[in-house]
Amino acid sequence: MEILYFLSREKPSALESVDELPSEGFIWLDIVRGSEPGWPDIVKHLTGVTIHERHIKDAENVQHPSYSDLTSEYEMVIFRGLSSEIKIDAFESKPTALFLFERLLVTIRPEDSRSIPLIKERLSKHHARVPMRPAGLMHLILSAVTDRFMALREPLTLQLETWRNDLLDPKNPFNDWMTLLNHRNKLRTFEIICQEQEQAITQWRDNTNVEMDDDISVRYNDLLEHINRVMKYAAEQQNSVESLVQLHFSAVAHRTNEIMRVLTVISAVFLPLSLFAGIFGMNFEYMPELKLRYAYFFALGGMTLLGVGMLLVFKKKHWF
Repeated sequence: MEILYFLSREKPSALESVDELPSEGFIWLDIVRGSEPGWPDIVKHLTGVTIHERHIKDAENVQHPSYSDLTSEYEMVIFRGLSSEIKIDAFESKPTALFLFERLLVTIRPEDSRSIPLIKERLSKHHARVPMRPAGLMHLILSAVTDRFMALREPLTLQLETWRNDLLDPKNPFNDWMTLLNHRNKLRTFEIICQEQEQAITQWRDNTNVEMDDDISVRYNDLLEHINRVMKYAAEQQNSVESLVQLHFSAVAHRTNEIMRVLTVISAVFLPLSLFAGIFGMNFEYMPELKLRYAYFFALGGMTLLGVGMLLVFKKKHWF
């Protein structure tokens, strides 16, 4: 467990322990999930508030979706974020639970969280505006989580462009359809995560007891706009994957039609020639022209003229 004390706009101070909440500023208790089983007792000692049993279970549940709930003494927000590594083939997410008090913010996060350590680093180096209230710090954390989702857009776009080139390359047929299907399913999961995030923040914003002045209101509206942007992108990517598959099969059908058209023209040209050869191949004794000196050349020339004539007609009609 890490304890940070926020006072004015100076960078937060790290504390070894805390016995009571300060009269000015606020405290941030950052707890790795599973590392501090007695954290509800610590919160009760500092605030005199007993965390509801259901909320404790929700905070420890690694499968819990994004969600918010409010009581008369504290407010809880669960917000799912990406796991430690950003992978375009696996959108693994884990929840962070935030408990908001008047002068205390408690975060229960996964051990491999990247967003919260990043916030601490930015605050210590004055790369981020130091919040004056727990609600402001909660906004910083949620924004950092959302930014990791937004960082996925560029690699996802590049991956889609690669697949588009592979699908439309006639020399290298695309066979990895399960990867493409799994990718679309992951995008759907991605979109659902964003929908749950939006619902959780909207529910909290509409029902919170925190004083929503212009500054904090604008910040949370901006957070919702970022979530909506990521959610819209995930939906567009799903449509792009479906369009890409349809485009691939349209291109395959077009190539098949071109092949069949060439074969049909060849068949149409050789069909009368086969009839011509079949007639003169009959074994009758009294066949006309068989006794002529140049009958072979006449027959061969007639067949050639017939084939060329048919090709010219097909060409004029734009059949090939």
